[in-house]
Amino acid sequence: RARFVGKNGACNVAHKNIREQGRFLQDVFTTLVDLKWPHTLLIFTMSFLCSWLLFGMVWWLIAFAHGDLDHSTRLQRDPAEGAAGSAAGFVPCVTSIHSFTSAFLFSIEVQVTIGFGGRMVTEECPAAILVLIVQNIVGLVINAIMLGCIFMKTSQAHRRAETLIFSKHAVIALREGRLCFMLRVGDLRKSMIISATIRMQVVKKTASLEGEVVPLNQIDIQMENPVGGNSIFLVSPLIIYHVIDKNSPLYDISPMNLHHHEDLEIIVILEGVVETTGITTQARTSYLADEILWGQRFVPIVAEEDGRYSVDYSKFGNTVKVPTPSCTARQLEEDKSIM
Repeated sequence: RARFVGKNGACNVAHKNIREQGRFLQDVFTTLVDLKWPHTLLIFTMSFLCSWLLFGMVWWLIAFAHGDLDHSTRLQRDPAEGAAGSAAGFVPCVTSIHSFTSAFLFSIEVQVTIGFGGRMVTEECPAAILVLIVQNIVGLVINAIMLGCIFMKTSQAHRRAETLIFSKHAVIALREGRLCFMLRVGDLRKSMIISATIRMQVVKKTASLEGEVVPLNQIDIQMENPVGGNSIFLVSPLIIYHVIDKNSPLYDISPMNLHHHEDLEIIVILEGVVETTGITTQARTSYLADEILWGQRFVPIVAEEDGRYSVDYSKFGNTVKVPTPSCTARQLEEDKSIM
């Protein structure tokens, strides 16, 4: 059976046959942020090149309409005639433009405010002044959008989730006389996750009484943790556990039939606010039936050394065998009620 959520938190879902592709263009900024880096850099480069070429053409047309190109040609052929023409009072819209190449270079200088000094706008053409204003505004808008996209891509919430880790295996063992499903979660960074919450879901194929088949039915399961409720204080690794009671979808699972539940997948979702950036992040993982160890418990990894607590992450996923009944939680409760 294919995983619904990978061990790294990636959702194994492919979206196909989407007919309303235009909806993505209604949210252009998010679409740009979601693109892969090569596509983002390509759009970043092409947006500037296209704007430079467009306004380069506009500057060339202004120079052509005003006769600047003819005057520049005369200057190149006969410097004396050009000087006489200048003395006669001819003022170009933009100085030193005599071809499309020079107009393109001037467009780059205007938009990125380089200002080499060889070309400049004069007071001769109001249209040239208007184009200068428009190009500066367009350049600022492109800069704002592109820089915003790059900033969001480099500071996306899932980057922080790379340092939130889950144990490779989950375990089922006794805790306080009850069978519990347990896993370990930790944070590798010193900066904390604020208002961290954790929840679990069981994803499996189910069928209703009417015969409707739900291939990915998501069922929330009640969780417990050392500080109570779903909120956790993730300053050190914690063991999060779910008590397998009569309301649990694991109520009738035993070590003998655990690996026969091929459609069983338990998803764990950790959410919180990154302390340094204030951005909400989410880390996910999942456990299939063959990744659940029956009758084992996580070894302690927190010890006190020299007046402070030390965490040994080399033992983060280590487990040890402990005495555990080889029966379902239902049978365990029935035996207790008889006794």
